[in-house]
Amino acid sequence: MSFHPNEVQRRGRVAGLVIAGALLLLAAAFFRTQVIDHARYALRSEENRLEQVPLPAPRGVILDRHNRVIADNIPGYSVSLLARGEDSLRAQLRRLARIIELSDGDIEGVLRRYRRERGRPAVVFSDASFEQVSILEEHRTSFPSLIIQAAPKRHYPNGPAVSALVGYTGEIGENELASSRYQEQGYRPGHQIGKIGLERQYEARLRGKEGSRFVEVDALGRVVREMGARPDLQAVAGPTLRTGLDLDLQLFVAQIMDTLQGGVVAMDPRSGAVLALHSAPAYDPNRFIGRIPASYWRELMSDPRRPMYNKALQGWYPPASTFKLVTAALAMEAGVVRLEDYQPAPCTGGYLFGTRYFRCWERQGHGSLTLAQAIAKSCDVYFYQLGLKLGLERFIEGGVALKLRELTGIDLPDEKRPEWPYDAAEYYDRKYGPRNWTQAVTLNLSIGQGENAQTVLSMARLYTALASDGYLVDPWIVPADSVRRERVFHLTSEQFAGLRRALVDVVSTRGTAASAAIEGVQVAGKTGTAQNAGPDHAWFVGFAPVEEPAIVVAVMIEHGLHGYSAARIATKVIERYLKRPAIEPTNTRG
Repeated sequence: MSFHPNEVQRRGRVAGLVIAGALLLLAAAFFRTQVIDHARYALRSEENRLEQVPLPAPRGVILDRHNRVIADNIPGYSVSLLARGEDSLRAQLRRLARIIELSDGDIEGVLRRYRRERGRPAVVFSDASFEQVSILEEHRTSFPSLIIQAAPKRHYPNGPAVSALVGYTGEIGENELASSRYQEQGYRPGHQIGKIGLERQYEARLRGKEGSRFVEVDALGRVVREMGARPDLQAVAGPTLRTGLDLDLQLFVAQIMDTLQGGVVAMDPRSGAVLALHSAPAYDPNRFIGRIPASYWRELMSDPRRPMYNKALQGWYPPASTFKLVTAALAMEAGVVRLEDYQPAPCTGGYLFGTRYFRCWERQGHGSLTLAQAIAKSCDVYFYQLGLKLGLERFIEGGVALKLRELTGIDLPDEKRPEWPYDAAEYYDRKYGPRNWTQAVTLNLSIGQGENAQTVLSMARLYTALASDGYLVDPWIVPADSVRRERVFHLTSEQFAGLRRALVDVVSTRGTAASAAIEGVQVAGKTGTAQNAGPDHAWFVGFAPVEEPAIVVAVMIEHGLHGYSAARIATKVIERYLKRPAIEPTNTRG
């Protein structure tokens, strides 16, 4: 078979065009790969050999009102492992446990973190000690997937003295990781978060922004280069958190309460700023950073004084005689008593109501007293009668209006709601059963006992109203855009002045806290001795200077026996804040 020469030429041209087209296509593909998509393929190649290692962000520093440090950061270390699978990671951890303390529970914790976030290095120690790091560095060649890096470590320069306020940080737990709140904010296994106190309340503001660094690894996940593999993305520290606290006063309160059990709150009645808040005994928040030693945790949990229980925010205590000012103010508002009025029955050491005899703390009796004198002497018999005159319904309604069963709204987590009846008949019927209670409950309420349990903080807030002509101010730690002030006592200026004079008499030679006077400063306040299953609790709530109150202090000492012991603490706190010399206490009964 033969072809015409023209046909051969035509076929040759077609073949040439096909070959040229194929070459053009190949050239275009090479150009696209080598030029247009070079960056994408280069990045993919780089990512195949680089591992991203998180850089923890320093938390924001917490300062007091004078810019003194309450919480900051110091250099620390974190230890993590790169792993290509769970079995590989488990094997590495078993080997690691031969040279450094690592329990089965610790290993399972590392594996849980890895399962949740397989693309991140598995954190072994979020806060490794220098000793641990030194041991690991000695065996570095045996663990080529090990990453040891500097990490900011939370530090509280004054430790136990600020624990009731600041709280502490710790590694995020499984329950927290499972919650939508933390998931939405991008938390990952190994992250440190605030657990209680200011650290928890302001977690979102304090946490900072995590950075990244890149290490070069081989196909088996072994680190071959740690520095310079790719520029780091620097972590961004959290912003500074400024508070209204007075660190000097806080440290003084912690020192003076060192051997006691109880709570102290100091507030500015004009602004609501919490100047100091302490619970004794305290714990050291620095020991909670990273992993709390098991021995220290057992020590805290077995301590009958309950150092982990915040007695200023969560402790429920009958306010005792510190509450008599509420009884007096409500009765004055209702028009059933004046400061110069006597009660029908003088105090002979007790009061007979029905078939029950209600005793006064002064077994010898106080005789006939006016309301002002009854406040100074803390006469129970006077207030039994005053409570009956006021009546249970008005008493309870007045307490509800005073917010005695509401949270104070302080910007700290885990505050406990106080107890106060919400409705006379319904409340007592539910608590004791119909016909199982009598009007005798009024007598107990009138002297701060019975169905009335307040926190140290709630009593401090209550006395801000007595210090500021009836305006209750909500407490705060970190300044907010606005502070809630509400008038809850509706008395005349003359009535408030009279009540304050009676409270001044308490801290004088005429009252139950004579031993707690401050030279040159008039302190207005009230002692209280709260009945308890064991030894009585001691209370004092007061403010100073009486003419222009700048500080309210509430002190409750568990098993303190007598109110004047709390008064001595409170007036020393007031003296410290006002920078005046205190009179040395003497032994008197109050």
